[in-house]
Amino acid sequence: MTSLIARQVAIDERLLQTDLDVTAGELVALVGPNGGGKTSLLRALARIEDAGGKVMIDGEEVDASPPARRRRLLSFLPASRDMTWPISVRDVIALGLDRPDARRIGYLIEQFELERLAGRPVNRLSTGERARVLMARALAARPIALLLDEPMSNLDPYWVLRFLEQFRMAADEGQIVLVALHDLSLLGRFDRALLIADGKIQMSEAPANLMASERFAEIFRIRAEPAGGWAIRR
Repeated sequence: MTSLIARQVAIDERLLQTDLDVTAGELVALVGPNGGGKTSLLRALARIEDAGGKVMIDGEEVDASPPARRRRLLSFLPASRDMTWPISVRDVIALGLDRPDARRIGYLIEQFELERLAGRPVNRLSTGERARVLMARALAARPIALLLDEPMSNLDPYWVLRFLEQFRMAADEGQIVLVALHDLSLLGRFDRALLIADGKIQMSEAPANLMASERFAEIFRIRAEPAGGWAIRR
């Protein structure tokens, strides 16, 4: 079965040596306190900075793959939505492809309801609109692994639900999907949750088991309220 296998991936002073196995079709959430290591883990898996260890996707070592092939292996979506270049929405989506594919671009423009924005410079869009464009670019090449850092921040409720649909669709089609998020109310939409703190994976559990654990409460310093929601854990 297609999988992502990481062994001893690490980033100095931010991520301790970490092993991780994720299989295709699995929708995995990364949660943890600010600065705990969620972004560092995604960046180490994406090999976009000086990270140690080894990452294999579908049996291929990412570090040994040429850029064009790497687009097919993985796509990394950073948390930042800043884009200063006056590039059209259509052209930004095309940057995710290794060869021109007007049909694929048209499909993604439709999926993310970008028809009226397709010719507009991306630096003139709202943050939420840019998030939709960048998500479309991340999906463009149909990569085996999607590594998504806070993709649903700055989205209204409709687009949060639409993004979750896209994640589930990608997983059902055999992609590997890892999503860092802060909104714990969304955890039930995922198959597995990784709790990351102090630069390492502290727990890997089904979301319900994770949120019911004492370790979860200790790390987040919160507790579940009987009527729903969260309260500070004194």
